[in-house]
Amino acid sequence: MSTVLTSVPVLDMSSARHTDGSFNEDFIEALRDAAHNVGFFQITGYGAAPGTSQKLLDTIAEFFARPVEEKLELDNRSSAQFRGYTRLGAEITRGRADSREQIDFGPELEPLSEVPAGKPYLNLQGPNQWPVAFPQLETVAMEWSELMQKVGAELLAALSVGLGLPEDYFAQAFTPNPAWMGKLVHYVGGGIVPAAGNQGVGAHADYGFITLLLQDSVGGLEVQPYGHDEWISVKPLDGALVVNLGEMLEVATNGYLMATIHRVTAPPAGVDRYSVPFFYSPRLDSVIDAVPLQPQLAAQARGVSDDPENPMLASYGANVLKGWLRAHPQTAKAHYPNLVK
Repeated sequence: MSTVLTSVPVLDMSSARHTDGSFNEDFIEALRDAAHNVGFFQITGYGAAPGTSQKLLDTIAEFFARPVEEKLELDNRSSAQFRGYTRLGAEITRGRADSREQIDFGPELEPLSEVPAGKPYLNLQGPNQWPVAFPQLETVAMEWSELMQKVGAELLAALSVGLGLPEDYFAQAFTPNPAWMGKLVHYVGGGIVPAAGNQGVGAHADYGFITLLLQDSVGGLEVQPYGHDEWISVKPLDGALVVNLGEMLEVATNGYLMATIHRVTAPPAGVDRYSVPFFYSPRLDSVIDAVPLQPQLAAQARGVSDDPENPMLASYGANVLKGWLRAHPQTAKAHYPNLVK
């Protein structure tokens, strides 16, 4: 790619469909271009009621200001699903601590009473951990997740059409229980986590299909599109969502769509940064086969990224469990000792 990028595209979701319900061809073309050439873009007009995103960010900030003892009642080391509270510096990316604390959550389901041999990723189905003394956190987070599932489904339908496929092409992989994931994240700077340095979260790609990120006004997100050596800063846009594609779509399209590498730089000393990533993902037991790309698109496919430290897998559950085991070594050792070196 020879074009020098300095920003990511911005798309208006309210223009995605015509009044008759069919997709707008101009929107589809812009989406396909952004997804193929950059792998990151921002969306507006996605259906959030006024004030919803700011209320969510304010509630998160209020929770993370509470005593650490209270937050540790939700310690994710007690969860085989890696749900709940992760302490400052406890999550690892590329072998290095991240300068953040967070709450991880997902679909509220009962754990399986029996997990088939060879499918340990099915253990990832289970309950969340929420603060009893601060119930509004669960309320706003789960309400947000309902909206994000709708936005993720609409974007995946539009991407499918852009690939020359029916808009419901991937729907079966998400039925009946999609294994979406959400995070409520607080980044800190100023050397509070010495091992992290200025790493808010290290360079990585996401596991699933589509990531929808609400970020506050502080900034720090940087992306490195395919073929580019430089990092591009994703400037905060009030109320917008940042969108990027995950490894499942890269595998499915043989690299026509890429799981673009990204990172977050920790904020300056004394500054807090809050964000809410939502990972729109299929069932844990779904296996994503290669899609039948049209010849002109197949000719532009770049192949799946070859990273010996992070091989991409067609099984979503296996792919995401691999990532969790690496990122949360203490939780992994407690619940998956036979899978940890």
